[in-house]
Amino acid sequence: MKREVIKIILFLVVAILIFYGYAKLKRKAKKIIIGLAGDTMLARLVNKKMDLVGYTYVWGNVLPILKKNDINLINLINLETTLTKSEKKVPKVFNFKATPNKVQALKEANIRIVNLANNHMLDFYYEGLLETLQTLDNAKIKHIGAGANIHQARKPIIIEKNGINIGFIGYTDYPLNWKATENKPGTNVIKIGDIEQIKKDIKEVREKVDLLIMSIHWGPNKRQRPTKEFQKFAHEIIDAGIDIIHGHSAHIFQGIQLYKNRLILYDTGDFVDDYRVGPEIRNDWSFLFQVTIDKTGIKKLTLIPLFIDNMQVNIATGKEKENIIKHMQKLSRELGTQIGDNLEIKIDKK
Repeated sequence: MKREVIKIILFLVVAILIFYGYAKLKRKAKKIIIGLAGDTMLARLVNKKMDLVGYTYVWGNVLPILKKNDINLINLINLETTLTKSEKKVPKVFNFKATPNKVQALKEANIRIVNLANNHMLDFYYEGLLETLQTLDNAKIKHIGAGANIHQARKPIIIEKNGINIGFIGYTDYPLNWKATENKPGTNVIKIGDIEQIKKDIKEVREKVDLLIMSIHWGPNKRQRPTKEFQKFAHEIIDAGIDIIHGHSAHIFQGIQLYKNRLILYDTGDFVDDYRVGPEIRNDWSFLFQVTIDKTGIKKLTLIPLFIDNMQVNIATGKEKENIIKHMQKLSRELGTQIGDNLEIKIDKK
């Protein structure tokens, strides 16, 4: 009798262990997709176009991809405009603002989080920034990289999906005098090479998340390749604990680098705008960068070629698509990363 009881107990223990292991494996197997896109400029002619034809126009035939299976999808962009009614302009060449109701365009595109650390967030002084923050909060769209003070500007955001915790931090390298302080609104400004501040910020959040993304507005316009200085800084950032660098600012995409099985998107180009297109440097070429992750980290990156025209982004086709892909393959190859014709980069953690 005693022997039978022991057998039953052992059976139950083994069954519990198997069930626990299966449940743990199942949890790990859950995946989500993070969609990353570049500068999203909803001001000027784009703002007017939406007034005429509606909020979803700007997303073209990319909209179904942005919304597809949105339970398991998080989209992050750099918001290259304020959302304000303010008329008080900062003296500069370009001042961008969309009316606050255009936040609905972001909601329609399932954009869950935006980076505000850039060179347009104070185009309409503190009032413009604060109204932008309030507008996003009212729409329940999370934001990083700017705030009413330095603590808010530096504060990381954590989003939980499918048991996976993803952290986001936003930075810009200019304008330096827009940096938020203890009692002044502004952006989260860092100098290129200032890895110590980044290390401090990472330390605050790293243990709370499974994956950590840095969105950073850095470098000059129209630069086609990251300099050695930027590459060195990017490697230091990854070594400090970032998993994905989501770069933007150049208005054109730069090459992708896989470094220690982490992703460096040096520049993700533009997503929506009304900018003039140059004959050689094609700022109307871009990508949607879809990163598949699970609780263990990055599994793969999938690239979707895009073409921007008439204040609208669409999936690239024909010769345009071929040229966009070839250019990205060339730029990434120079950084040691091979991109096949299937436009996927698989991450092997072995």
